[in-house]
Order: sequence, then structure tokens, then C-alpha cells
Amino acid sequence: MKVVRSVARTGPGCHNGCGVLLYIKNETLVKVKGDPDSPFNQGRLCPRCLALPEVVYHPDRLKHPLKRVGKKGGDEWERMGWEEAFDTIARRFDEIRTHNGPESVIFCQGTGRDIRPYLMKLAYSFGSPNVISFGPLHGHACHVPKAMTMGVTTGGYEVADCSQFFPDRYENPNWEVPKCIMVWGCEPTVSNPDGFMGHWLLECMKRGSELIVIDPRKTFLARRARNWMQIRPGTDGALALGMLNVIINENLYDKGFVREWTHGFDKLKKRVQEYPPERVSEITWIPEEKIVHAARMYATSKPAAIQWGVAVDQTRECIPAIHAIIALRSVTGNMDIPGGNVVKSRLFDLNKAMDKYIGTLTDEQERKKIGAGMYPLHAYGYPEAPGAELTEQLLSDRPYSLKGAWIQTTNTFACGAADSKRVYEGFRRLDFVVVVDLFMTPTAAAFADIVLPAATYPERDGVGIPAGGASFVGTTNKAIEPVGDCKSDMEINLELGKRLNPQAWPWKNVREMYNTMLEPTGMTFEELREKGYLYDDFDYKKYEKGLLRPDGKPGFDTPTGKIELYSTIFEKCGLDPLPYFEEPPESPVSTPEIAKEYPLVLTTGAKTRGFFHSEHRQIRTLRRMNPDPITEIHPETADSLGIKDGDWIYLENRYGRCRQKAKLTEGIHPRVVHAQHGWWFPEKSGSEPGLFGAWESNINLLLPGGWTGRAGFGYPFKAQMCRVYMVEDQR
Repeated sequence: MKVVRSVARTGPGCHNGCGVLLYIKNETLVKVKGDPDSPFNQGRLCPRCLALPEVVYHPDRLKHPLKRVGKKGGDEWERMGWEEAFDTIARRFDEIRTHNGPESVIFCQGTGRDIRPYLMKLAYSFGSPNVISFGPLHGHACHVPKAMTMGVTTGGYEVADCSQFFPDRYENPNWEVPKCIMVWGCEPTVSNPDGFMGHWLLECMKRGSELIVIDPRKTFLARRARNWMQIRPGTDGALALGMLNVIINENLYDKGFVREWTHGFDKLKKRVQEYPPERVSEITWIPEEKIVHAARMYATSKPAAIQWGVAVDQTRECIPAIHAIIALRSVTGNMDIPGGNVVKSRLFDLNKAMDKYIGTLTDEQERKKIGAGMYPLHAYGYPEAPGAELTEQLLSDRPYSLKGAWIQTTNTFACGAADSKRVYEGFRRLDFVVVVDLFMTPTAAAFADIVLPAATYPERDGVGIPAGGASFVGTTNKAIEPVGDCKSDMEINLELGKRLNPQAWPWKNVREMYNTMLEPTGMTFEELREKGYLYDDFDYKKYEKGLLRPDGKPGFDTPTGKIELYSTIFEKCGLDPLPYFEEPPESPVSTPEIAKEYPLVLTTGAKTRGFFHSEHRQIRTLRRMNPDPITEIHPETADSLGIKDGDWIYLENRYGRCRQKAKLTEGIHPRVVHAQHGWWFPEKSGSEPGLFGAWESNINLLLPGGWTGRAGFGYPFKAQMCRVYMVEDQR
């Protein structure tokens, strides 16, 4: 066999950049293994990578451009050529641009795709300010709130230090094993979130790291933690403030670091007096002694790190909760030290090169962005349009009508969107929609006029930059010819971009485009491919060395030059400059009258090993791991409702209802249920009204719109109310 070394990116999901070995026999991909020489994943792979040949050669794979025949929702299609497809799309988009303005076309992408720079360039070169990530997703409630809050309070992007910034990893003499790692609202051994690999935690544990785990579910890591705190979903901010109360009042904070490198400590000290451990215990359902123990353990175990997940983004007022967690690692001095939370280096200033490559919009077009001016904090570095406001504008035509959409590998109402029926109704109103994906999805079946077939990553070249967790760049290397007429996302964007604005897309092919992007590295695509992996130089305590500020002075890249426990930017935006806790909009505390009818706290969205959000439901090996949509429920709760393990149940609240299977587990609180998300059924009919069963088990039917946080970020995906009861027909 021929073996091609590559970096795994998309499609299909996910977005971590693992090193892979692609085994090719007779020009066919037959096997995928982890690359043991990749410092990033060191040969480890998840089931999705191992099942990649099933994805590439699946009989239902989209293989040719398609145009709709008949009315939308009919799932009837006719094959077309690429030239006809590109010319038709360019003509229709140009007509919209001429008659309604370029802002009338929205450009959507899903999570995990390494297409963001190409999609943004496509939108900006067309003239549209309306780029929509993650779905649409209410409140940008996935990763972005954390990145935004870090940006304005610390000036950087910090991650738990598990030696991932060094090619020699755990043997690097500059790295130190964290004595304590607090895993907050995620299960990295399953999700490997944002380029942070779960096995890194296991390697640290082998070397002595002890865990504090904060999760409403008893996960693999929770079972192995020194302290597992089974938190009530949606109360993370209260817990962080309660821990700060203990650390500050018991003088466990790093006085030297606080004095030299933080702003607003005295004001924070006053605020946390509102959150004594006994009150926080009542709010969070965590025993007081566990809160105190966790605070003391974290504060006295230097170095210590916090690895957090999307759960902290998915509360309505997530920004103050995230601010409080940042304060925890700041007051303990665990910032940018070996084994703490380190400021990710700016890989060869590649992000700046990306910005230059993407281009900018005119001020006039910026003002036409959906939701422009609604949330002042958005002006501090987040260029994308809010998902919730997109839905409102689709349905109201105010302040202007939306006419077209470019939807690239995202499954809208069937996966990412709260208020999914309104999202569905909104997108149905568009005059012209293009969908790019690997398979026919509910989104494509419902809305698309043209569907374009995307290549998988073994079928294309690409620049592989992991999301979030590490600082290296590698190459995704073409190992096989694309099946049918599939093209890479990047080639599709380049070819369409040339037709919509040829001056902005001067490259003859994607290889030339990649070379432009890689200019800050001093290497061409071919040179980088030959080298394999390129790591950035990495320093600790960059704030002492003038490596974080544009002026080269010591400190952090914030208005005060320090970590802002009291945020001057929040204050300027009319937001509370200090962390605080606010109850979810519906909860046993904030709405007791609703809790009488819907007594269970519903949390959702945790990843499963076989799926990436709504992807992979048609892949036999992966579907066997999780054949049905699952709701986890405590045995005592199930018994009181007459529910047995494996029974079909309804989850219902004031907004909607869906159908899933009960899984009884003592690893969840008796007053909480956890439901899987992203469910649809590729084996069912794609025609309306069914749309591949997208309305049957879709938990988003229970999630209303309009609950974005004050800052324009956050939504309570993890903290709703519901009731559960048996389905009469158990077939």
C-alpha cells in the first residue's frame, strides 16, 4: 500500500488537526491510522477518523452538483455540471446584489470546518457583511463567548498547558506537570474540544495531576476526580464566585501577581462577598464542603490549570460566568506559567495574514450587518452576525429583506438552531439558496435550489491549523482522487469568488492561495508539506517580556495593561464590569410556577464518540455505537414515571416536544435529564413534511428564541425545564 501522511481537517468533522496516516491501495482509501510521529495526537485517533473510508465511499454521498426539480421540499433533483452550477449561482447572486444589495445574501458555515477564512473572503469580496457561524446559533454560544471575554479582559487566548506547544511534548524541560487540573463543563476524552485532546489530560494524570471535575453528569473523568462537583446546569457563574470567595477571604491568592498584573482586585473582593459558600451551595446543589475543598485544592496546587468546555458558553449570562473563571486563574497566579493556563502564541502572526488575505468591508457595509449596533461588545473583535437576530430579520424583513443564502456544511434547524421551527420558516422565505455538503441533509432538502458536493479531506490539499489548543501548522495532503465530481470547499469558494469578484481572487488554483496564506511562515505549501509540522517558538510569562502588547512593553494587551478583573471595556459597553451570577430565565428558582408543570432541568449538547453534531448518522460503524437518540435519566426518577431502560419517551415543555429513548443512569441528578442533540434519520424520506425525520427527535424543538444574554453572547442550551413521559406506541 501507499501511505500518505496528512493532517485531519474537514469534511467530515471535526476541527482538531490530528496527524493521520492514509493507507491507499489501487487508488482507494482502505484504512486510516493515527500518525505516531505527530506531536499533537501521538498516534491516537477517534472512531470518526477510523471510519473515514465508510464516509468517502458511502453510497449516499453527494457526488455531483444538483439542481432542484419542482417545488422546494420535494427532494427531487437533477444532475448538473460545475460550470453550469457556478454560472447559475453567480448570475443569481449578482441579480440579488444589483436589485437588493450584497447584504441581502447571507453566508453560513457550521462548526469545526476549516473553511472560515475562505467563507469570510467569499462574503466580504461579494460585499456582504452577513457571515453566520454555527448554524445559526443563538448567542454565538459555542467557544466565541470564551474567546471574546478573554480578549477583552486578558488581551489573549489562554488554554490549559499540557505541553502541547512543544514538539517533544512531556519531555520538554521548560514544561511542568500541572498539580491540579479543573475540568469545567466538558468531557475532553469524548469531545476533544477546540483542538484540546482528551488524552493529554490522561498523560498528565499519569504524571501526577489530580482532577477537579465540574459536570452534572458522572463522566469518565468525574469517576477519577479527587473532587467531582455535580452542578445544577446553568449555575457555573455562582460556583466560580463562591470559589473566589474562599480563595480571597482565606488569603490563598497570589498577592504578588495580583498586585503587579491585575486591575480591580479590591472591587472583585467586595463583589465575591455576595457569594459565600453556603449560598452558592443552595444555588448550585453542590455540598458546601466540596466547594470549599475545590477552592483550597486549586489555589494551593500551583501550577494548576482550568480546562473548560462549551457548557460555560451555553448559559444566558455566560460572559460574567466566564469572567469569574478567568478571575480564578488570575488571582491564583496561574496565568502563562508552565502547567497553568498559558497565552497561546500568535502562530507566525498567521491570523494577521489571514485578515489581510480575507480583506475588509466598507464602513457603509459594516453598518448593514444584521444586528449592527445592538451589542456594543461585538465591536471588540467579533465580526459575525448574531444568529438570533438573523431569524428575526428573515421573518420580519426589517431593516431590509434577505433574499439569498450560501450554506456551507451546516445543518441549520436540524442541529445548531434554537427555535428551530422559526428558523425553518425564515430560511424557507429566501429566493435562492445554495448548500455545500457531503450528504443530502434536512437543510439541503428543505431549502436548497442548488446542492454542491464537497470533498473529504483525503481528497484534497489544505493548510491544517488546529483550533484553539495548540500552535503548529501542517498540511492536509491529497491522497486519492475525489469520488464523482466532488471538489474541496476551498476550490468551490475560489471558483465562485473569481466569478463574483475576480480582483479579490487572483489565484489560478488553491495551491497559489495557500502559498499566500503561508507567507508569514517563510515557507511555501510544498516546503511545509515536506517538513511535516511547523511549531512556533513558545515562551512562558510573556507578560514580563513584552511579548503580548503591540508596543513591546511588559503587561497584557488590555486598556490598563493588566488582567482586568474589573473590565473597563465591559464598563464602556454599559455592562457590569465585574463577574456576577444570574439565574437562567426558566429554572426551579426563577420560575417556580413553571417548574410545577415541568419539574426537570433539561441539559443537552454533550458530544458522543461516534458523531460530530449532526454528522455521521448514516455511517454504519458509527451509528451502531449510538443507534437511537438517547436521554439520560436517573433510575429513581424513571421509576416514579413508570419508565424502563430503553423505553421511548417524550420530552416536553411550553415550547415543544420530541421523542427519544430513555437510558437509566445513576450518573445524573434525579432532578436533571440530559438529551442528545443533532438527531435526524438519513434512512427516512427527505421530502416534506418529514425531512429525514428532522422533527421527531430534535431537542431544539424545546428551545425558544429570544434569550440571548445582555452582551449579545450566550443562550441557556444547558438549562431549560421539561417533563418526561412514556410514548404510548413503543415501536
